[in-house]
Amino acid sequence: MTSSTNKLQEVYNLQGFLSVLPVLNETQLREAKRAFSELEEEFGEEYTQYSLHNVHLQYPWVRDLTQHPQIIQVVKAILGPDVILLDSRFICKYPTLKPDAQENEGGGNDELPYVAWHQDMRYWGIAGGPVLSVWLALDDSLQENGALQLIPGSHCAGMLPHRQATRPGNMLSVNQEIPEELLQTNEAVFCPLLAGQMSIHDGLLVHASDANTSQRRRCGLVIRYVPTCAHPTQDPDRPRTFAATMLACGSDRFNHFSDKTT
Repeated sequence: MTSSTNKLQEVYNLQGFLSVLPVLNETQLREAKRAFSELEEEFGEEYTQYSLHNVHLQYPWVRDLTQHPQIIQVVKAILGPDVILLDSRFICKYPTLKPDAQENEGGGNDELPYVAWHQDMRYWGIAGGPVLSVWLALDDSLQENGALQLIPGSHCAGMLPHRQATRPGNMLSVNQEIPEELLQTNEAVFCPLLAGQMSIHDGLLVHASDANTSQRRRCGLVIRYVPTCAHPTQDPDRPRTFAATMLACGSDRFNHFSDKTT
């Protein structure tokens, strides 16, 4: 294990995330944006905002992104050599305010799409190992177009209670949030990225993102990875299936995800 790998692990374990990690070169980014624009033309922005789920099974170029050497190198440094791709989803926040509305937006953002404070592990039903989430930016992700916000070190507190979100516009599919009175939101930091860069965060790290109040799209590919020792939990109140898993690197001697794609 190299000193740089040790450093990555040390920082990640302490703060629960790493950011501004280079992944795509100019050619790769241009090709990914072109391919995504074709999906926008085919399905429309209302669909591509949040419904392109696990399309790495359908489109080789998306699968290639999930197995990009720069991503896998970092994932292996955190999770070890044997890793499963659990899930992927494109998330796009399109501009929702007209330029004239921006000038007079006072209080007008209450129903714009945003992501409430939450922990990814709340939704996944995974035990026996951590979940690592990648945000791969296809567009610049900045404060004004709804960049990720994180609370450093919040993963150390374990699973926090979630409730139904009270503010309309929450993009989370089950519309949950962590009550802000349980959080130290004053310690939150923005996680800006340039297109082609990525951030990674632990499944227990508390994070959110505000509405896009700019005139620029903010699009990224979210990819979840787990070590092969992790396994699904059984929850009769919320049954889960993992039909899109595949071996990302190494070998799998556990076969906890027996339906995974090879």
